[in-house]
Amino acid sequence: MRRLWIGALLALLSAGADAETLKLAVGQRGNWDTSVAELGQRAGIFKRHDLELEILYTSGGGETQQAVLSRSVDIGVAAGTLGVLGAASKGAPVRIIGAETTGAADLYWYVPAGSPLETFADLDGKTVAFSTNGSSTDTVGRMALAQFGVPFRMVATGSPPATYTQTMSGQIDVGWAAAPFGVEALRDGKIRSIFDGGQIKAAQGQTIRVLITHAAVLAQKTAPLTRFMQAYRETIDAMYADDAVLKDYAAFAGVPDAVARDTRDKFFPKAAIAPDQISGLQSVMDDAVRFKFMAAPLTAEQLSQVVVLDRLK
Repeated sequence: MRRLWIGALLALLSAGADAETLKLAVGQRGNWDTSVAELGQRAGIFKRHDLELEILYTSGGGETQQAVLSRSVDIGVAAGTLGVLGAASKGAPVRIIGAETTGAADLYWYVPAGSPLETFADLDGKTVAFSTNGSSTDTVGRMALAQFGVPFRMVATGSPPATYTQTMSGQIDVGWAAAPFGVEALRDGKIRSIFDGGQIKAAQGQTIRVLITHAAVLAQKTAPLTRFMQAYRETIDAMYADDAVLKDYAAFAGVPDAVARDTRDKFFPKAAIAPDQISGLQSVMDDAVRFKFMAAPLTAEQLSQVVVLDRLK
């Protein structure tokens, strides 16, 4: 018995020694889609693929992209697709290794319950929040401007908690959030939604956030990045099949189990966070040109260098 125990311990230590560490920058701590790495780590899925994750949370896609480009991290999670393509068009060595979110139904813009603002038409000249430059909220906010033709002023406010404080204190007219943040406040009537990403036609069917790495990291760490993507897919499967993982998410996000379930079931169909296809790429590039993230769409050759999903399967 003692020999068996010692053998098991040595095997465990050996497995730990073989694990490779990957550093991640993840936009917006606590969102369902951005919690894949955290939940997979808690469930031991990444460990089974000989990976240990060091996770740094940022205030949005712009900060996440900068962390990747500076080589501070190996992988960026939830970088805004338009910002990434814009950087690539200027020669930045950024590579897209997976889709992170397709569509924008999780995003919404809100006002305090007592605000006189009722509809999109009321936003003329008002300040409307987004997280960081180049983020998905930056993109969807610009799409809303183009769709509704109401000249509001976009202001970078950072994370949902920071934005909530600014909105409720009157520093900004309209805040932004992503489920589950603010769901209870909506239910309790403390805030009202003015518009959401599901209403923005240009965002429907587009992959608005992506998983990224640096070209040098891709060349040096192809094998661990491939294992990362394998574990990432397995974690998504568990997030939609295993109630234990759902409870882990509720604990991590600091929300009741019911809110965690609503966040998953009402805002994030499984296909929305599937990583293996970048959807609506041509329309994404057209929007990137329209919003001046890039001067012209990337050529087919450039895209083959930037979008490298097939290299990690």
